Amino acid sequence: MPEYVPTAENLKARKEFQDMKFGMFIHWGVYSVLGDGEWVMYQQKIKKDKYELLTKVFNPQDFNAKEWVQIAKSAGMKYITITSRHHDGFSMFDSKATDYDIIDATRFGRDPLKELAEECKKEGIQLNFYYSLLDWGREDYGFGKKIEDVDWDSYIKFMKAQLTELLTNYGEIGCIWFDGHWNRKKDNWHYDEIYSLIHELSPNTLIANNHHIQPIPGEDIQTFERDLPGENKGGFSHGVEVSQLPLESCATMAKTWGFDINDKKFKTTKQLIHFLVNAAGKNGNLLLNVGPMPNGEIQPEFVNSLKEMGEWTSKYGESIYGTRGGVIKSQDWGTITKKDKTLYVHILNPTSEPYIFIPDLNEKIRSATTFDGKTKVKFKQQKEGTFLYVQGKVEDDIDGIVKLLIK
Repeated sequence: MPEYVPTAENLKARKEFQDMKFGMFIHWGVYSVLGDGEWVMYQQKIKKDKYELLTKVFNPQDFNAKEWVQIAKSAGMKYITITSRHHDGFSMFDSKATDYDIIDATRFGRDPLKELAEECKKEGIQLNFYYSLLDWGREDYGFGKKIEDVDWDSYIKFMKAQLTELLTNYGEIGCIWFDGHWNRKKDNWHYDEIYSLIHELSPNTLIANNHHIQPIPGEDIQTFERDLPGENKGGFSHGVEVSQLPLESCATMAKTWGFDINDKKFKTTKQLIHFLVNAAGKNGNLLLNVGPMPNGEIQPEFVNSLKEMGEWTSKYGESIYGTRGGVIKSQDWGTITKKDKTLYVHILNPTSEPYIFIPDLNEKIRSATTFDGKTKVKFKQQKEGTFLYVQGKVEDDIDGIVKLLIK
């Protein structure tokens, strides 16, 4: 693949993406009808002709783009990334490249991505599109077959046609977020052609690929599935090193990405805020998922958690938005974010000691206060590190924040 040199527009878009810090991931498709997650076609071994019957009953009359955008905005989310097409191959937009889409194959008769794009533009929320590389149903993809036994050129042509539609019919798109590379990881995905097409059609549009390998030339964002940058607790990032690209962690609020009626593993608001803070401390964004129901509504458990996150971000967002991480390695007590000459010390897990110890802090501290600036916090900087005496000064069940002004 030829050397990729990002344009000035691209570099500006990368910085803006890093400043946003918090986005909403939306996994939504005909699979929601079965209420068993987005992999139901594969996991239940449903044949394509049977699976396609779902289009006859998928009619999300309660979908309201304004409501979705307001839920995201109220939570403090700055962008939305929605599945335009998942592994089942069903397109959630009006596509001329296939009839297997929400306009031609359902009674719904509306393009939800068009409505979402219009509402995002009104509210100043960036819209991104998830796009599946793999397809369980198309013959020219040939799921389970060798690449030499299918019409691979036809499939690449199909993807290019759909990506062109997504980048020309929906206004300015912030990012194309690919997934599914791992199914044909040894085959030629023609990324040089696909990435060049995207950058030509829309120079400001960034490219992410959830392929669980080192970034490929042409990509603008490095993703970490169910993980913080540099970690491998989710099991997808083995051997993957953190690059210099903008970073993004994607995570679920429960277990599955798509709607699962039996999913009971809901994360607490505290856990979700900690994920957001820890991602920022590692210089990354958090893309937090909801899986709307087949009627088009986001389920109440997610709405309630996002409302509570919004209460936190409205108060403490200064310590997240526009910051950069990597100030120090994550500590047992928490992490640090930085903006200009201010360090935000996030005490997520208070110690039994009257202080916290900050190692490897090279900056000279001018002052230390509570987040509201009303109470001074004693500190001692010495050769082995910095002692911050927080006992009785910082009381917060979720995140006790100390502001350090540095020289």
